[in-house]
Amino acid sequence: MASVQQRGSGWVTFAGIMVAIVGVLNVIYGIAAIDKASFFVEEQRFIISNLQTWGWVTLILGVIQLFAAASIWRGGIFGPIVGIFGASLSAIAALLSIPGYPFWSLAIFAVDVLIIYGLVAHGGEQAA
Repeated sequence: MASVQQRGSGWVTFAGIMVAIVGVLNVIYGIAAIDKASFFVEEQRFIISNLQTWGWVTLILGVIQLFAAASIWRGGIFGPIVGIFGASLSAIAALLSIPGYPFWSLAIFAVDVLIIYGLVAHGGEQAA
């Protein structure tokens, strides 16, 4: 007899994939900010005025998100908790960077909200 797919497992899979993608992007952006790449807008005022500090925060957040994605895929309880925490921090960071990149920031914020929904609504079912 075929196993019945758990309700909401698509949301958990979506959340795991998106946490991994956002984690990789945060690692790349963190490295770019630490290296003072010309990708970032120089004239804009960010909440953190030192671009290298912002880069280290983003890099660490990206690494945490990658660990969370791995744990979500393994089905552990650590993954959804850290995934929600990482997506929440990423959503806050996206809102703080609206002056520099408004459309990109709002898109990242929307993805973070979907990640949080998927993990809050269905993340515990997978771990149980």
